[in-house]
Amino acid sequence: MNRRSCLAALLALPLAACVSSPAQFAKTDVDRMADLHRREVTASLGRLAEKLYRRNPREWKKGGHASLDAALAQLADPARAALSPEPEGRFGTAAVLAALREDYGHDRVAAYVGGLANMLHDAFNGKTEFYILDDLDAQKLHNAARNVEIAAWKLANARRNQPAGDLQAGAPLLFSNEMTPVQNLSFEREFGRLVGNLDLLSRIVADKTNRSVVKIVQNLATAVFLPIK
Repeated sequence: MNRRSCLAALLALPLAACVSSPAQFAKTDVDRMADLHRREVTASLGRLAEKLYRRNPREWKKGGHASLDAALAQLADPARAALSPEPEGRFGTAAVLAALREDYGHDRVAAYVGGLANMLHDAFNGKTEFYILDDLDAQKLHNAARNVEIAAWKLANARRNQPAGDLQAGAPLLFSNEMTPVQNLSFEREFGRLVGNLDLLSRIVADKTNRSVVKIVQNLATAVFLPIK
């Protein structure tokens, strides 16, 4: 190949890259970072759902599923993040609260994780991928992180007042972290990973837009969910 042919081939490489992946040229570094954190958030929700179903198998059976995998597959359906996750029509944090009500008769895991998915879907403005013209709201992401912390606290502290079947009074409504007989803090670590992703992205977006985030200090025991929309 002569020198002119080599030069022509080299000049053609960037053009070929543009043709093969044009979407990447419609993204900023912040967009790519948002894509990464969005995927991590979705993955964390999936892991939480699986952990909760494994510790609470009665819940996927309540949902009429043939197996744990079938329950997870329905919960992972992308369309569900924009729809009500539970039979009584509750959405977002209202579904989370319903799941931790003692008289709730449906699949608690689907309502709890589905409600978190709704809330986070709104925090990401209903998007799963981001481009130059897409804007994220740092305040929404910050509020979503605080809501995850509140939801985690409520999950750990929601207890039965009355016995039900083989469950005694005082038993968790949903089993999660466990200190005895073997310490299991995997739920706490997953919630921490989820909160960390949201907080980091909130700071990145705040720096990009040059807007400050209003931080509200609450006692987790009495905290209320923060607005997202």
